[in-house]
Amino acid sequence: MDYSRFVAIGDSQTEGMCDGDARTGYRGWADRLAEQLTVMNPDLRYANLAVRGKNTRNTRDEQLEPALALDPDLIAAPLGMNDVIGRIDLAVVHADLDYIYRRLAESGATVVISTFPDVAQTIPFGTRIEQRLAAMNQMMRDFAETYGFVLVDLYSAPVLSDLRSWSPDRLHASPSGHDRFAAGAAFALGLPGSSADWGRPLPPAGDPNRVSRALDDARWFVAFFTPWLIRKIRGRSLGDGRTPKRPELLPVVVPGT
Repeated sequence: MDYSRFVAIGDSQTEGMCDGDARTGYRGWADRLAEQLTVMNPDLRYANLAVRGKNTRNTRDEQLEPALALDPDLIAAPLGMNDVIGRIDLAVVHADLDYIYRRLAESGATVVISTFPDVAQTIPFGTRIEQRLAAMNQMMRDFAETYGFVLVDLYSAPVLSDLRSWSPDRLHASPSGHDRFAAGAAFALGLPGSSADWGRPLPPAGDPNRVSRALDDARWFVAFFTPWLIRKIRGRSLGDGRTPKRPELLPVVVPGT
């Protein structure tokens, strides 16, 4: 199917953080998917309303109505990871997601959502949120079945349990990780040229010794987790005061063309 109006909503992953930078602009999996779609339909228009740091309630309040007003025929809405990490009551998250997803389903657009990768394999405190992550992933599977959404199963992709698929902060995908997410979405949508092996593992790189891994984890706590914790205690977010990078439906320029 050719799509003509693609809108993405969500948080930093969909905004594209760590695929590019603040100077050159962030790309990300949704942009990469839009580039694939525009090869099929050069008249495609694409908007990205995702903003870093936003949770499901923020998305409901700030992004849902603007997204629907653009009358999309394809919507990307993988939501909930900031709720998992932020320890928000999952019953409240479920209610917000149900509201968002019901509204998206009523629009008649094709909707893409996802499970989330097994972060227990990549971040030091990942085991502490395993149960919450499992509950969120089950929500995504249930919503996909209830509303007939397209589900990208990131949790089952071995490549996303590899640190090489993640940026140094281990919370945002690296460019290659974003590329695999886009490939998974393309396959789930049945796009021409997509492949079922999008989640295949990377070639073995050798495991770091225990001391080296412990030092890397300690550096991660200092450089990335501690600043995040301070922001959370202060009630701040990286998204405070930010506006979407691509609020309007615009043509897509494929890099290198």
